[in-house]
Amino acid sequence: MRSRATVAAALGLVGALTAGCGSDAGNAGEVVFWDTSGSAESAVFGEVATECGRTGGYQVRVEAVAFDQALNNYKTAAQGGQGPDVLRADVGWVAQLAQAGLIQDLSGTPLATDTGDFLAAPLESTKYQGKTYGVPQVTDALALFYNKKQLAEAGVTPPKSWDELNAIAPKLGGDRALFINNDEYYSLPFIYAFGGDLVDTEARLITVNAPEAVRGVQVAKDLIDAKAARTALDQPNSYSSMKAAFTSGEVAMVIDGPWAVSEFTESEPFADPSNLGIAPVPGSATPSPVGGHDYVIRQGSDATEASVKFVQCMSSAENQAKVAEKLGLLPTRKSAYDVPAVAQNPVVSAFRPLATNAHSRPWIPENSELLEPLQTSYADILSGRKDVQTALDETAQTYKTSVLTDYALR
Repeated sequence: MRSRATVAAALGLVGALTAGCGSDAGNAGEVVFWDTSGSAESAVFGEVATECGRTGGYQVRVEAVAFDQALNNYKTAAQGGQGPDVLRADVGWVAQLAQAGLIQDLSGTPLATDTGDFLAAPLESTKYQGKTYGVPQVTDALALFYNKKQLAEAGVTPPKSWDELNAIAPKLGGDRALFINNDEYYSLPFIYAFGGDLVDTEARLITVNAPEAVRGVQVAKDLIDAKAARTALDQPNSYSSMKAAFTSGEVAMVIDGPWAVSEFTESEPFADPSNLGIAPVPGSATPSPVGGHDYVIRQGSDATEASVKFVQCMSSAENQAKVAEKLGLLPTRKSAYDVPAVAQNPVVSAFRPLATNAHSRPWIPENSELLEPLQTSYADILSGRKDVQTALDETAQTYKTSVLTDYALR
C-alpha cells in the first residue's frame, strides 16, 4: 500500500503540475497520460506509451504523478476541465469518478466490446451502474513471500493455514516467522478467511463487524499474542518496517503483492531471486483482495478519439505481455499469460492462480473511503489498544455515520 497524502499537499501538486509541467488537457491529436505507477515501472510504461503514439499516429505526453496524490490531483483538475486525457486509476477509484461525472462512459466505444479476454474480477472493477468506465491495466493479489533458505534450514514448508503457522513458528524463531503489516488493505485476507467482508452491497448492509470478520481479524491478533508473528507498533511506518525486516533476514515470511518483488530482489537475502518463495496466503481458497489499476478517459477530453486508440494499444495482450515480462506485474488479459516469456516468468506464474481466484471488492463510489477507518481499527487491534469486536464495532459505526449513511448496521 502506498501512503496517503494530505488534501493540501495534493492540491499543491496540482498547481505545480498545471503551471510548471503543462498538465492542461492536450489537443485532439495529443494524449496526455497521467502515469501513477512509480519510478521503477514508469520507464517501461512510458516506453510502451510512446510506441503506441508512434504507431497510432498521435502524440503522447506522459506525466508522472505520485500515486498517493493522484486521486485528489485528478478530481481537482478534472472539475475545472483540465487534467490528463487518460488516467491510470486505482481499481477502487473508478466508481467514485464515474459517479462524479469526471470520466467517460465507454459503453459505446470499442473499449467496451470483445472483453472476453479479460479476467473477470479486474473487468468487474471497470463497471458502474451497468456501464463501462475503464479498461483493466494490471491486476494485483496478495501472496505469502518466504525466504526459502530460512524455511529449509528450519525443516518446514510454507504454511497452508494459520494453525500450521502457529505450529512451525518456534522453529523459525517465534515472532520471526511472519511480519503482519497493520495497514488496512492487509487485514482483508484475514477478514475474508471465514467468509467476512466489509459490506454487503446487495443487502446494503455493513458487515465489517459481523462474526465472520471478527473471527478472521482475531486470528491475526492471536498469531501476535502467541509470538508466531510480529507487527509494527506505529501505523505510518508499518509497511516499510515489514519490508526492512524481510529484506534483512529478520523475519522469514511476509504478505505482499507482486509490486514488491523488485525491491525484495535488490536485497542481500534475495540477490539470488530463486531464494524468494511465493505461496498463497493461508486461510482460505480466495483470501486475497483484488487490486490493480484501470485506464479511464477524462470527461470532456478534446482527444477522446486518440485516447480510445491509446487505451486499446496500452491494454493489448502484446503490451500487457511486455509489461509482465519486464516488470513481473500481472496482466488482466488471459491470453497474455500464454505468451512464452510471460509463462516462464516465475513471479507471474506464481501469482496467476492467486489473481484468477482473488476476492472481489465492493465496487461502489465509497470503496476507498471504507479503508481509512479500518486502518485505524486494525492498527489498534494488533497493538492491543482495543479488542477486535470493539474496534470493528466502531468501524461499522463510522461507516454508518460518515461513509454509507443509507446502509443498515447489522
